Order: sequence, then structure tokens, then C-alpha cells
Amino acid sequence: MRALAAVGLLVAGAATAVASVALHQAWWGLLLAVLATTAALLALPAGWWSRTAYGVGWAAMAGYLSVPRDRGGYLISSDVNGYLLLALGLLVTVVSVATLPRPARADAGQGPPAS
Repeated sequence: MRALAAVGLLVAGAATAVASVALHQAWWGLLLAVLATTAALLALPAGWWSRTAYGVGWAAMAGYLSVPRDRGGYLISSDVNGYLLLALGLLVTVVSVATLPRPARADAGQGPPAS
């Protein structure tokens, strides 16, 4: 069930990135992209199957859309809004990975070592 949720969140992250790239040239579109992405990151619980899956989907799609097109040109503009959108992608990646829960220790639950 967690894998299905992760796939859904990958798709949701990718869809949010596509909408963000499509609207980022207008100031209100960039604001909407930042608010929607931030709200999703804050609403999702930390973990590989939730927040990180969303973040990977978002960053992967934004990265794919940032490469030059076949006929030249870019989908992400080379102005302040475009650079802010790329910075948002970096922030999504950092937050998704930095907020992962700590791995469980192998000796958890055992008392202090005997002397």
C-alpha cells in the first residue's frame, strides 16, 4: 500500500512541477507555485514513502523541463522568476531529504552497556 501511495505522490509532485513551470512567468503564477508546493511539503509527513516521493517527483519533472527543447529555447525563463523557480526546486529537494526520520539504531531499547 505504501508503494502505491509513493507512486501517487510522485505523480502529484510531477504534476505540481508542470503547473509551476507553466505559470512561473507571471508573478501570481510563481506565487501560486510556491504556495502550492510549500503547502504540500508541510502537509505530507516526513518519510521515504510520502514527502520524499513528492519531492523527487517535483524535482525530477522540473529538472526534465529545464533542459533545452529540440528546436531551441527553454520552458523555464532565464529571468528572476525562472531562477526563483529553480531555487524552489532546490529547496524542495533539500527539505524532502533533510526532514527524513532518523534510521532506527540496532541497539535501541537495550540499556547502557554493563561494566
